Amino acid sequence: MESFDLTGRIAFVTGAGRGIGREVVRTLARAGADIVAADIDPTTAEEAAAEIRGLGRRAVSIAVDVTDAGAVDVAVEQAIREIGRIDILVNVAGICRNAPAESMSDEDWRDVLAVNLDGLYWCCRAVGRHMLARGSGSIVNIASLSGSVVDFPQPQASYNASKAGVIQLTRSLASEWADRGVRVNCVSPGFIATEMTKLGMASGWGDVWLSMIPMARLGEPSEVANAVWYLASDAASYATGTELQIDGGFSLR
Repeated sequence: MESFDLTGRIAFVTGAGRGIGREVVRTLARAGADIVAADIDPTTAEEAAAEIRGLGRRAVSIAVDVTDAGAVDVAVEQAIREIGRIDILVNVAGICRNAPAESMSDEDWRDVLAVNLDGLYWCCRAVGRHMLARGSGSIVNIASLSGSVVDFPQPQASYNASKAGVIQLTRSLASEWADRGVRVNCVSPGFIATEMTKLGMASGWGDVWLSMIPMARLGEPSEVANAVWYLASDAASYATGTELQIDGGFSLR
């Protein structure tokens, strides 16, 4: 079990204020990590950091819009200045816009790609430079089953394309950085019981989703966070470029 211990590690988590991101910071903190809780919403970022401090770990909050490359660079510099370094990066921040491809606005398309793919890359680049200079680090990106399977019945071409990009970006960075001590992996959740998914359930799509999941239930954010914990830890020391699908068997269909 020592290989799962994150005592002495510092994790920078985007989208930390709610949903999967909030559960990731809880899980990593319980495993011993100190936390940088980053979110576009300063209130939820600080709420997450306060919760982690309540667990007896060090935590700072940072408000950052990941679509702004310059702001990401500043946020990473601030985190290093305030807490010392970054050993683990978990990119959770993401959005979805459901619209038919033929009528999706340019703005909706760009918004999704800007957060889900551009923003994730800006964070990997900024933190990656720091990790490469030190010769160690672990990056875990939250991709999605939608990056390899087209979900039904909701129309979400922009989301699917962005998450496919995350999977391939993960592999590309893993290949470039493997011999310099930085591992890069991703977790691809299926349908997880977050606020975003619950909205889809309420729209009537939920019955279709559940009929296609062999486990016949939504996943819990903690089940995704546990996969992140594994990839972030030394238990996954020989894993890089890996995609873990946490989907209740949906991808088997």
